Amino acid sequence: MAGVTGPGAGTGARPGQRGGGRPERPGGRPPGRPEGPGGGSPSGTGRPPGTPGGRRSRLTPPSRRALLAVLVALTLVLGGGTWAVYGSPWLRARTVSVHGTGVLTAQQVRRAAAVPLGGALVSVDTGAVRARLLKGLPRLKDARVHRAWPHTVRIDVTERTASAVLKSGTKFTEVDKDGVRFATVDRAPRGVPLLELTPDQTASFRHFGTKRLLQAAITVAGRLPDSLAGRATAIRVRSYDAITVELTGGRGVMWGSADGSAAKAAVLTALMKAEPHATHYDVSAPTAPAASGS
Repeated sequence: MAGVTGPGAGTGARPGQRGGGRPERPGGRPPGRPEGPGGGSPSGTGRPPGTPGGRRSRLTPPSRRALLAVLVALTLVLGGGTWAVYGSPWLRARTVSVHGTGVLTAQQVRRAAAVPLGGALVSVDTGAVRARLLKGLPRLKDARVHRAWPHTVRIDVTERTASAVLKSGTKFTEVDKDGVRFATVDRAPRGVPLLELTPDQTASFRHFGTKRLLQAAITVAGRLPDSLAGRATAIRVRSYDAITVELTGGRGVMWGSADGSAAKAAVLTALMKAEPHATHYDVSAPTAPAASGS
């Protein structure tokens, strides 16, 4: 109809189109503009996810080859070291060295240790060797076992020292200062006092009994001062508080009970220095010692 005016009049524009015939996109965006912030991809990088230059990175072929070479080298080193320690003939257990023996012989120690020879030195169970030694040789107070590369198992032993001996028939039992009876011998060792139980059948003896009285005597033997080493010939027990120590040269010491033996030993040492010619010493009351017969 003539006389019709207004936007789009005479252009043939359809609804949703601007003048010139270009279709209008929803929201007013021109066609062809990418979605996402800044006109980029949804990830904001401008590149599809997973493409080179994105956030993920991967080892390049040269890097993979270098890592593989390092792993191969480590495997060879570890494998070679394991073989050298366990499989090579250079680190085998071939000998056993023994140190510290006195009464015992090195052969006795080797026999009790039963160290397996010929195998890898690292495979020797040193703890088991020590256990066999202490069980098989009561004379040993301690034993240390360690590997001495490349071929030796070294054993260092500490023997017990007899502080007294007990007579049983024709035999003698050695006792150390801790009261451990560790050996029976045909002859009493020189310089070691003989324990003699001569009970007076008093109420004290009946109360304490033989075992406890012997233990008291062993305690006294283990506390004798070093100045009496080799000079004590016997320790006699009549009752719990009547223990005497017989010395060479016809001298003697009234010790009393085993209580306070450390203090009594110190007092006796000082008393014998002050009265070197006395024949009888009394330390049964260490705060009031006495010497006589000089």
